[in-house]
Amino acid sequence: MALGTAPDPYELRFDAGRVCLDLLATTHPTERLCTVEVLRAWITGSGLVPPGTPLAHADGSWLVAVREVRGHVGQLVHGRLTPTTPSYDRALARVNELARTAPPAPRARRGQDGTLVRELDRPPQCAALLGAIARDAVELLTDPVARASLRQCAGDNCPIVYLDTSRGRRRRWCSSEVCGNRERVARHRRRAALSRA
Repeated sequence: MALGTAPDPYELRFDAGRVCLDLLATTHPTERLCTVEVLRAWITGSGLVPPGTPLAHADGSWLVAVREVRGHVGQLVHGRLTPTTPSYDRALARVNELARTAPPAPRARRGQDGTLVRELDRPPQCAALLGAIARDAVELLTDPVARASLRQCAGDNCPIVYLDTSRGRRRRWCSSEVCGNRERVARHRRRAALSRA
């Protein structure tokens, strides 16, 4: 990637199972939300808005606000087992405050082929998108079944938390193609080194 250019959309990950968890994944392995253009791609890729939704009005203040809510959600997700620190309480209060804002209003319209297509009533405001992320976090963390399905990736040095919805609840990695593949390659190399020794 050339210096000063945005990463390609494939570098953004949307495999954690929830919008709020996909937002947390934007910090690994480095900061992914580094420009407003990347933020716009993440907003669309996460499903917060339908493809083609105008986001030209998003600016640097959106980037700051989304990173802030990401930090609060991260404190709640990672601190879910020991929610007794003051920072946890501040994060919880802020997420609850943001969740009060209504998410963008959807509407259906006929597409060119006659099928119904989802679009937004108007271009979304930052507060509405933050509200949608916060609501997702509240729903996730207050649902005992979903909360019990939260897992941290077993990949080497991978901090990504994902929702394990696999059949036997035996998913080990945030992504079989990323961390799972790294683990398989490392295992193969260890076996090959043992056989040479």
